[in-house]
Amino acid sequence: MTPRIEINHVSKRFHRKSELVERLAERMGLKAPKPVVHALDDVSLSVDHGEVVGIVGESGCGKSTLGRIVAGILEPSEGEIRYHGQTLDEMPDRQAEQARLDVQMIFQDPSSSLNPRHRVDEIVGAAARRHGRTTRAGLADYVAEQMRRAGLDPAMSRRFPHQFSGGQRQRIGIARALAVQPDMLICDESVASLDVSIQAQILNLFMDLRNELNLTYMFISHDLSVVEHISDRVVVMYLGRIVEEAPVAELFAHPAHPYTRALLQEIPQLDTKRRHYTPIVGEIPSPLAPPTGCHFHPRCPLAMPRCAIERPELRRVGAAHSSACHLND
Repeated sequence: MTPRIEINHVSKRFHRKSELVERLAERMGLKAPKPVVHALDDVSLSVDHGEVVGIVGESGCGKSTLGRIVAGILEPSEGEIRYHGQTLDEMPDRQAEQARLDVQMIFQDPSSSLNPRHRVDEIVGAAARRHGRTTRAGLADYVAEQMRRAGLDPAMSRRFPHQFSGGQRQRIGIARALAVQPDMLICDESVASLDVSIQAQILNLFMDLRNELNLTYMFISHDLSVVEHISDRVVVMYLGRIVEEAPVAELFAHPAHPYTRALLQEIPQLDTKRRHYTPIVGEIPSPLAPPTGCHFHPRCPLAMPRCAIERPELRRVGAAHSSACHLND
């Protein structure tokens, strides 16, 4: 079956355009070129229909950039995204617009992703009305339905975002995403800023919506315990690259990459035995100048001379388990 989303060799680089005088100075060697941020480096991934794929890694590894590219917010510098087997350029205009609507994103900070000047009914209903999901006459009932689905009282639809708690604002963001009737949600650290009890409520809501609407999820998080709870498959990223990919039970039981093993060792556990925590040595390298070879080799306790020269390929180490490490050879 054709995957819901195919990410084929996608790279993303951010750079600030130079002014005319600056470009002339750069060509004459009087000024250094503007630095380039290598956010993603040749990432390939597929997500099947109805699947929940967890994307994990340290801050700055490219998780959010990948999610924004899949959602159509950012354009890739290289590579392509295929929706139901087609790129947006291969689709007619109406079909391409529908493909964009079918993938919606829920952001980490609901306070900054909701317009503070608009009331909730405007926030939830604007896109649905614009794209013909409801009529003007039925807009109020449609907004009320989306709010109830997200766990909100429709009687609060005329309030502003600042009149809600953090968890309620996140539910408003969920209702807004659901209002255009997507079949895939990209959740970018969508429970990271919430209290633990509220996190559990939002996670349960996501699972209920998955069963009710047959949704596909790309769940971006740095919290491995949350990813273990909600995901079917886990993808581990480091400095713009995928270093390991496996079903959730397989990855947590048999991690193959040194970076994944280091992450799993630091998960807090309710265990009375004394544990010795060994953090990963050093800081994550700058995406302005990523290391050669394996990006993890400056911090890896098992690094070999080969790791600093040759980039490891993402290879199968099990039936559905892949890892990018020379130790797997």
